[in-house]
Amino acid sequence: MTGGMTEPADATPADHTPHDSEPHDRGAFSDGLNKLRAGVLGANDGIVSVAAVVVGVAGATSELAPIVTAGAAAVVGGAISMALGEYVSVASARDSQTALIAKERRELAETPEQELAELASIYQAKGLTPETAQKVAEELTAHDALGAHLEAELHIDENEVLKPWQAAWASFLAFLLGAVLPMLAITLPPADLRIPIAFVATLVALGITGGLGAYLGKSPWLKPTVRVVLGGALALAVTFAIGALLGTAIA
Repeated sequence: MTGGMTEPADATPADHTPHDSEPHDRGAFSDGLNKLRAGVLGANDGIVSVAAVVVGVAGATSELAPIVTAGAAAVVGGAISMALGEYVSVASARDSQTALIAKERRELAETPEQELAELASIYQAKGLTPETAQKVAEELTAHDALGAHLEAELHIDENEVLKPWQAAWASFLAFLLGAVLPMLAITLPPADLRIPIAFVATLVALGITGGLGAYLGKSPWLKPTVRVVLGGALALAVTFAIGALLGTAIA
C-alpha cells in the first residue's frame, strides 16, 4: 500500500499484454504452417514412393545393383516430379493472384467511390453500424486503399505473392530427405534382412511424419498416423508381392 492506494492484484504491467506469446500476424503464421505441412507431405511421399520401389525390386531379386539402380531412379524421378508439380500449381495460383491484384488496382483508379462503398458494405455485413463501417472504410482507404480492399474482399496480401520456385525447391528437398531413409534401409543391411528392416524403418518414419502432420494441423494424432502407416504398409506389401511374383516368373 502506497499513499492509501492499493494496486489491483490482477493489474497488467504496461510493458506486458495478454497472450504475448500468441502469433498475431495470422497470415504469416498460417503461411508458415502451410510450408511446414507441405514439407512433411513431401517427405512422406519420398518415403512411400522410394520404399515401394526398392522393396518391390528386392522382392524380385536379392542382387544389390538392380535395387540401387531402381531406387536411385525413383529418387531422382520422384523429386523432379514433385518439384515440377508444385511449381506448376503454385505458378498458376500466383498468376491468378497477380491478376486479381491488378484488377483491384484498376477498379480503385477508375471507380474509387464505388470501391469505397463496397468496402463499407463489407464491414457493415460483419456487424458494424453503417456509420462506423463508413468511417472504417474511409480511414483504411486513406491509409492503404489497395491493401484494404485486397484483405477485405480477396483475403490476400500484395506483399505475400506466392513464390513457385521456392515451393518447387522445398518439395524437391523434402522428397529427397524422405527418400534417404528407405535407400539406406534397403542397401546397408545384409541381404536376408533388407526387406524386414526396410519395412520397419519405413513404417516408423511414416508414423513420425503422420503424427507431425497431424500436430501441425492441430488435429488428433492417432487416426491420421494409423491411416498413413496402414497406407504405407499396403503399398509395400503390394509392391513386394508383385516383385516376388515377377521374380519367380522370370526365374
